[in-house]
Amino acid sequence: MQNLIKTVQLKKSFATAAGELHVLKSIDLSISEGEMVGIVGVSGVGKSTLLHILGALDRPTSGKVFYNGTDIFSLNEDSLAAFRNRTVGFVFQFHHLLPEFTALENIMMPGLINRGQKTEGRMQYKDIYEKAERLLDEMGLSERKGHRPGELSGGEQQRVAVARALILEPRVVLADEPTGNLDTATGDDLFKLLLNLNKEKGITFVIVTHNESLSVQCHRILRMVDGKIIPFATENTEGTEKK
Repeated sequence: MQNLIKTVQLKKSFATAAGELHVLKSIDLSISEGEMVGIVGVSGVGKSTLLHILGALDRPTSGKVFYNGTDIFSLNEDSLAAFRNRTVGFVFQFHHLLPEFTALENIMMPGLINRGQKTEGRMQYKDIYEKAERLLDEMGLSERKGHRPGELSGGEQQRVAVARALILEPRVVLADEPTGNLDTATGDDLFKLLLNLNKEKGITFVIVTHNESLSVQCHRILRMVDGKIIPFATENTEGTEKK
């Protein structure tokens, strides 16, 4: 598989009253096109920080992040925003849907934002609308398109969030504890949806999770300890069978 993401000596520190806090410590990482990678570890080891930097939501203190050989943090702010909008989809533990908009309108939002940017390949409003309707149907929510987030269950809200992440056909979806706010059965169903999207559409997923029973279904697991990635023996090339 072709390499999609590569990090080199990635570090992230924060200044605190007690001194400098080193959150990421020289992370070297490669993720291939079409991989489904799980990142596990206890709270506070830097999993979400790593994910935010991979998605260009935050900048590293030092080190580089490459997408197909391009150092994304060498881009100017406008180009970086366009990259983030077109290349990366995000799914968070808390769906972050806009409460005043319907499910359909929430899914359309990244496409509408993209229309306002001076980038190639901008979708027309009609295309955004039709794509959002198709995604709602794929999520099994075609009857809920006019409902606002407060009228949807937790699982339905997360499915809308997944659809929103897919509207611009990103190269990679970064998911931060996507099942963490759901009950076990609903979380299992959502994870199966992500597995199917990876298998059927070839979408690359990087998923931060505390749930190791779900993470073992990924192709590969990365364990973080104290800001570093340590070797982890489990690899799953089929999504269900270990080797």
